[in-house]
Amino acid sequence: MDDALTVAVRVKPGASRARVGGRFDGPHGPALVIAVNAPAVDGRATEAARRALAGALGVRPTTVSLRTGAASRDKLFLVASAGPELASRLSRLRDGAESTG
Repeated sequence: MDDALTVAVRVKPGASRARVGGRFDGPHGPALVIAVNAPAVDGRATEAARRALAGALGVRPTTVSLRTGAASRDKLFLVASAGPELASRLSRLRDGAESTG
């Protein structure tokens, strides 16, 4: 998995508006903020965040998997088959030059 990308994420469940973009300095370092409509119940917010991350990065949801943080707002996702363009897109989303939602 040399071309995999690990993405630190801060999930905000139960948001009135789903959105991907922004930065949160969390326990895993600078994290991408993902607000989802789903509640933090039975993994629904995690699944919604996984799908939102895939959509924002322009990859299939099956290429994004949860690495750590199933019961936490601070999560690490692994994006398989990530190219250099994904790292730059992630930086733009996290650091404010771009957002989706």
